Amino acid sequence: MNAKNEEKDVSIDKELLEILACPKCKGPLVPTDDGEGLKCEADQLVYPIREDIPVMLVDEAVPAAAWATGIRSV
Repeated sequence: MNAKNEEKDVSIDKELLEILACPKCKGPLVPTDDGEGLKCEADQLVYPIREDIPVMLVDEAVPAAAWATGIRSV
């Protein structure tokens, strides 16, 4: 793991991750592999993390399939 990935891992505190829920379905979120978003497995949506702040707005969520191709905003 390089320094950039380590920095991304630190950006979401484990306690914060336990508190956050998908705003659409209220389900759990998991960090994306790249550490740049939080994914809801149920809705297949990714909520981006911008400047270390999760953007928890359904209108800002990116479909997981699009996120996998590198798209980071809708």
